[in-house]
Amino acid sequence: MCKINSKEELLKLYRNVEGLLDLRKQSIAGKAKEYYISVCGGTGCTSSESLELVKELNKEILALDLKVKVKAEITGCFGFCEKGPIVKVFPDNTFYTKVKPSDAKEIIESHIRDGVIVERLLYVSPNKEIKRKQEDIDFYGKQKRIALRNCGLINPENIQESLAARAYQALANIITNKVDPMTVIAQVSASGIRGRGGAGFPTGTKWKFAAVQPKGKKYVVCNADEGDPGAFMDRSILEGDPHSVLEAMAIAGYSIGSDEGNIYIRAEYPLAVERLKIAIKQAEELGLLGDNILGTDFSFHIKIKYGAGAFVCGEETALIHSIEGTRGEPTNKPPFPAVSGLFGKPTIVNNVETFANLPIILLDGPEKYAAIGSEKSKGTKVFALAGKINNVGLVEVPMGTTLREIIYDIGGGIKNGKKFKAVQTGGPSGGCLTEKHLDTPIDYESLAAAGSMMGSGGMIVLDEDDCMPNIAKFYLEFTVEESCGKCTPCRVGNRRMLEILEKITKGEGSIEDLDRLTVLANNIKDTALCGLGQTAPNPILSTIANFKDEYLAHIVDKTCPAHACKALLNYKIKAEKCIACGMCARVCPVGAITQSTDIQGKLPNRPAYVIDLAKCIKCGSCIAACRPGAVYKD
Repeated sequence: MCKINSKEELLKLYRNVEGLLDLRKQSIAGKAKEYYISVCGGTGCTSSESLELVKELNKEILALDLKVKVKAEITGCFGFCEKGPIVKVFPDNTFYTKVKPSDAKEIIESHIRDGVIVERLLYVSPNKEIKRKQEDIDFYGKQKRIALRNCGLINPENIQESLAARAYQALANIITNKVDPMTVIAQVSASGIRGRGGAGFPTGTKWKFAAVQPKGKKYVVCNADEGDPGAFMDRSILEGDPHSVLEAMAIAGYSIGSDEGNIYIRAEYPLAVERLKIAIKQAEELGLLGDNILGTDFSFHIKIKYGAGAFVCGEETALIHSIEGTRGEPTNKPPFPAVSGLFGKPTIVNNVETFANLPIILLDGPEKYAAIGSEKSKGTKVFALAGKINNVGLVEVPMGTTLREIIYDIGGGIKNGKKFKAVQTGGPSGGCLTEKHLDTPIDYESLAAAGSMMGSGGMIVLDEDDCMPNIAKFYLEFTVEESCGKCTPCRVGNRRMLEILEKITKGEGSIEDLDRLTVLANNIKDTALCGLGQTAPNPILSTIANFKDEYLAHIVDKTCPAHACKALLNYKIKAEKCIACGMCARVCPVGAITQSTDIQGKLPNRPAYVIDLAKCIKCGSCIAACRPGAVYKD
């Protein structure tokens, strides 16, 4: 590829590749003369052999002397992770789910050669309706993709496809027309976009703080250190559309007067790292990054920095220290990084999702973006929907969409017909919201008022089998493990709270412990140094506020209503259901299950099995092995 030296050359190249995505934007009925097959190449699907699937599809294409033109390639995450690997056939928009490499032959022979759709691979809705097209599936019905606009459309390892999707045009418009940096920042502010990393700080305001600092070395940092349990929003964007982030970082650099960007990414994201490397190399070869971009006097270089998996490094000052090569610990603010950040220089830190929105905002105009969402929370938000939900996946919805719409209309409701209990938003920093909160609109202010927070976008759904004190303990265990230890409230206070929760979930707690837990949580919230410590008590405070009866059951009655806390449950066998098959006894690792001579089972002359509670280690093997459901938790 030749280096592009002007905006005109970029537009010429764009016109040359503009038709590259046409086939993928059409929707036709009947047999086509040309096909394009997109296969999800995100981490979730690649772990289910989607890369092998692409190879098999192309192998079958070569094996058949097809009279139609057809090509199979990887793309980014389609979002519907529950049904992956996903294959989408263009231009008829056929959407196949849970496809295996062994299905490749049938897809090519039946669909491509003979024009007959493989119905067994189509999505079947909960009411047994077969859906052929992506847009007909409820999971996508209320979504609006902006940050994820190119995921599932382009091959992220081919910059030509990104250019066909208008990559780098916003940057070209700005730098070749020598748009005043403050005008660019004003457009970002006018869009109303706020930081998607959790704090929700207005992006334009942050940029302005850095821009007005004296001229000199400044930095742009992309926070890709996504550490919330169950969160995979940023990873999916980087895997599916890395150029959107690179372009936005360059625009940010131009706006504040910086020539250097750093992407701080978790080393546990090998696929995202690999695609970033490919994208940076391709952009540099075309002259879209590096020195004198598009023949202008603007230069911008991007480096990749690896995080070692410390959750605290998602906090911007800790992240900056880690890039500098020192211990990843937060510092007091002010001064804010926009004034004194990386190596003491003005620095803006935005997360992946924030950057991914910016090129389209500047291309289509901030007014269009600001028209989406609620009064104070503009645009869309990406959520990683996980837990006890039928449709696990990545969703992007307009701000103001309710929790009920996400959980039931998009998520398909609770698995196995269980009853909804709570939803944890904001990861370890957020809170558990209940049925009474289901009609809460998802925006920064509404979630905070309900006792939770937006966070970076983790959303974990809980059902009737989840114990809320145990859930609070789970999140606190994570926070204690990830604390940097710099401040006493977080280092010591969180560990004391965890000790109290451990007592409660073992049935050893007291009412005084519950009071002490509440006081301690509020003190830590007010005194911890950084966001990690300040928000660590949120799961505890929200579960006490909404599920105090469960805490009291553990403390007063010494029972776990959800039958989830091992110390407070026993495994027993209902004699009237026991068919004396002996499966429970065969899988018991400690020999705690024997056949009784005194208790009659379900079948004549077949004594039931019983569990010796003194020997039982509560591993659950028996309940998993029992076919008639005779084993139960008490």
